[in-house]
Amino acid sequence: MGKNENDDIPAVSDEEWARFMEQAEAGAGQAPREPSARARMVAARLREDSAGPAGWRTGPAWQEREGRGRRKRRLKAAAAVVLIAALALIAVRPELVIDRITGKAAQKDGARAPLPAETARPSAPPSALYPDEPTLKEPFKGSPALQWADGAAGIEVPEAEAVGGMSKEQVADALEKVRQFLITANLDPATLRGERPGAALALLDPKPAEQLSRVERSLTAPTKENDPLHLFTRARPTELKPVGDVVKVRGRMWVEPGKEPGRADVLVDYTFVHPFVKARPGAEQVKRTIVRREMTFSIADPRRWEATAGRLWLERTDVNLGNSACDVHDGFLHPVFDEDAPAGPTPSGTPVDPYDRSKTIATQGQEGCGSLSRS
Repeated sequence: MGKNENDDIPAVSDEEWARFMEQAEAGAGQAPREPSARARMVAARLREDSAGPAGWRTGPAWQEREGRGRRKRRLKAAAAVVLIAALALIAVRPELVIDRITGKAAQKDGARAPLPAETARPSAPPSALYPDEPTLKEPFKGSPALQWADGAAGIEVPEAEAVGGMSKEQVADALEKVRQFLITANLDPATLRGERPGAALALLDPKPAEQLSRVERSLTAPTKENDPLHLFTRARPTELKPVGDVVKVRGRMWVEPGKEPGRADVLVDYTFVHPFVKARPGAEQVKRTIVRREMTFSIADPRRWEATAGRLWLERTDVNLGNSACDVHDGFLHPVFDEDAPAGPTPSGTPVDPYDRSKTIATQGQEGCGSLSRS
């Protein structure tokens, strides 16, 4: 896929083109489309709305004017490329136009196959704007996560190899334990209800006693600096109810040598999309919270380090919480619904796409309370 010569960002994301090529080969696909007039109107409304969708916190902001200029150039380039691709596809498959007129295309759109597993950082964010709102029956409607994996199926373990003086068997064990930590911390119903995540804590090495002690304190007495949301996804059941039993997941994990001999690092970068409804009779509006986690776990040779065999060290964690109140630090997610009265700081800065996985959390911009382009 080529790039606009005036822009270092691909015109259409790898995911969009992969889906197009895969469907075209099967004889049932559609070329990626320029956003419709309705989509452009929605995008404009979100940019002009001072409050915007509910904010994100802990994560950084994007660039201001330069970033907007680049996105405009990419959109123009995408329109030209997409037009050529669409005409070529229609010439081969003219029934696509008939399907669009009769409504059959909408049925195909709703049954898109899941994306292949993520094996490297995407080159660009999902390029299409989905203006449709989620519903109780379709909580991921209007979201790029519609094609993401369901729950634990989205947390895949790479093939293990000996790294940093740790054996292949030790690395394989660490990878599986990291996977179990992510599942327990972000998908387990008990953890989501705010219960103590004992199974996840049991995977951590107890020898760095202060680390476990700090985590325990965050669960019992959360603060802005020591918030359990840094590690665990939690919602107060008296306030929120998950919509359905599916959480959409996308990301990857990989292994690198540790900074010193006798250690190996397991790095993870995953995004979890949680749909919620208010926990009261008759509540119908669905809001999604998008939680992105970048974490580094380590394993160490007990013969060289004061470490417990088969346990994980938690070296580093970064998190972005998309659509959760910026000024509440009680250890629970607080997505904002349309009926909620404005409270706390107003999200500011260039709107951030919480589904963008093409940049690391650290390189996206400054920390603070920002606004979202979509949720």
